[in-house]
Amino acid sequence: MQSILVHIVNEEPILCEVEKLPDAADQVVVMHNMRRRDGTDVHYIDDEVMTIIVPWHRINFIQVLPTGEMDDVIGFVRE
Repeated sequence: MQSILVHIVNEEPILCEVEKLPDAADQVVVMHNMRRRDGTDVHYIDDEVMTIIVPWHRINFIQVLPTGEMDDVIGFVRE
């Protein structure tokens, strides 16, 4: 799995994993284990949902994170 930061139109970026990086011919991006950069849940995704499919026209750009950077991005959230 590759960690990416997806910038969706008019939304906060979503940190997630993909099985492979999207290809130019793909129409959608299949994302797993979505969360915000601070580790909190995404407000418009139900708690039990683990995978979403987002069409390319809703995505501004995608940042590919190095494998070791995951620990630096996610932190504990105090409730």
